[in-house]
Amino acid sequence: MSDLTKKPTTPGPVTPLLEMTDVSVEFGGGKSWKPVTHQISFSVAPGETLALVGESGSGKSVTAMAILNLLPPNARRTGSIRLDGEELVDAGEKRLRQIRGCDVAVIFQEPMTALNPVYTIGAHLVEAIRSHRDVSKDEARATALDLLRGVHMPEPEVKIDHYPHQLSGGQRQRAMIAMAMSSEPRLLIADEPTTALDVTVQAEILDLVRELQGRTGMSVLVITHDMGVVADVADRVVVMREGRVVETAPSAELFARPTHEYTRALLDAVPRLGSGAPATAVVPDRAATAALDLQGVAIDYPGSWRKPGFRAGEDLDLLVAPGEIVGLVGESGSGKSTIGRLAMGLLPVAEGTMTVDGVDVSAGSRSDLALIRSRVSMVFQDPASSLDPRRTIGQSITDPLRWTGEIGDRREARKQAGALLEQVRLPADWADRFPHELSGGQRQRVGIARAMATSPRLLVADEPTSALDVSVQASVLDLFSELQREHGFSCLFISHDLSVVESLATTIVVLQKGRVVEQGPTQRVLTAPTEDYTRRLIAAAPVPDPALQAERRRERLAS
Repeated sequence: MSDLTKKPTTPGPVTPLLEMTDVSVEFGGGKSWKPVTHQISFSVAPGETLALVGESGSGKSVTAMAILNLLPPNARRTGSIRLDGEELVDAGEKRLRQIRGCDVAVIFQEPMTALNPVYTIGAHLVEAIRSHRDVSKDEARATALDLLRGVHMPEPEVKIDHYPHQLSGGQRQRAMIAMAMSSEPRLLIADEPTTALDVTVQAEILDLVRELQGRTGMSVLVITHDMGVVADVADRVVVMREGRVVETAPSAELFARPTHEYTRALLDAVPRLGSGAPATAVVPDRAATAALDLQGVAIDYPGSWRKPGFRAGEDLDLLVAPGEIVGLVGESGSGKSTIGRLAMGLLPVAEGTMTVDGVDVSAGSRSDLALIRSRVSMVFQDPASSLDPRRTIGQSITDPLRWTGEIGDRREARKQAGALLEQVRLPADWADRFPHELSGGQRQRVGIARAMATSPRLLVADEPTSALDVSVQASVLDLFSELQREHGFSCLFISHDLSVVESLATTIVVLQKGRVVEQGPTQRVLTAPTEDYTRRLIAAAPVPDPALQAERRRERLAS
């Protein structure tokens, strides 16, 4: 493998591969057009990685999709977009189809939705290859296998015949990269390529992109809200806000000396690994009755459609004391969400004992489940899919109270919904709004309000901020900490972001393949881990500092 700590360089002034000048995108039709981006200008040199950053709604993805005119039918673009000197704004659809997937390729944020679930990975690749090359199916399949090997897909001869749902998140993303690289593009557009991936898989994907870039000399336009990713891969950074470019600078200069106040605020909002223990955390009373106590617990998933079940967790010991936030970390598939589902009573205890607020609920009887539902609540990763789009947010918030019989008529429910909304710093009169009328951060606040409705002893937070940009994430985490101090609930905080866990949790539990491999006080685990697996997790976590990140990369690749 090539030296992934080095980037291809081009001496002296170069002609940009991509040059965007005063590009605006408008939505609407007829005589009514509303601009969503305003006179965007930047360029990408051959072999360069340029990062587009900014909050959700800043226009990053719209700007990138404007390059190939992958915009909705009610959108139009103005200005100049030149690819290697060729104007694309005036190019016809036939010419754009020739460029798409050939000269310019795109990796999307969620490969599960970008890949057709009824086709195998091999079928996807063969179609992509044959759309740009005059080759037989057998030749295309042989090329597809080479591409899968090139992106380090494990067992490529087997995975080529798998469907998307049979692959892990990292493997699906590798398949997407293989499709993108099938035509050896000159420009790769990567739209949030690592958002849903855990830190070790994220590091592997970023390593892969750097390796392919070094091998082919392609340019990369990466769209991300993760400033650690920016520090890891970007040569230059374009910062966008409300559809406008507010700052452009080399990566090292932007992180060291940001000139625009918005850029400074964006960087200040980034949680940083190694910043220290949470200063305002509630000190847990570990001698008191635990909110959650697992002793020797095993968890089984039942089989279906003649397929056998499997054991997802074994010999699990875990304790969450009153008022304590315990961070649950590990790679995808390690069992983090499985333990969260167990704590919610959504999975049975196969072996061992589980107590909730001092009551043994291992039997999973109806009375046990009723107790769990009254004392344990959950905040989900994606509030857009966990809130019913047909119900108002007020109804969604008070549904748990209605199910437990703790609320009376509609007037009382609306009053309670308003009070809960005010707790999460949203106006009470928003109770009549629907989820689609709120931003992602506002929807997550509604999810927290719903979880708080029953005054839980234990709150399970399953990746509650992974889909949010850094500034919204910071506000949600601040709110979460404030509510936890005020109400003193215990929390099982599940995350793949170690810096977020460090900012909240007093204890960290590290999972690998359904087993606890290490646990202890947050600072001890993060600064002096005893297990190699924990050390690999920490080494793979990107930090928002280009110089430090480069050093961490060198150390990780040398180990």
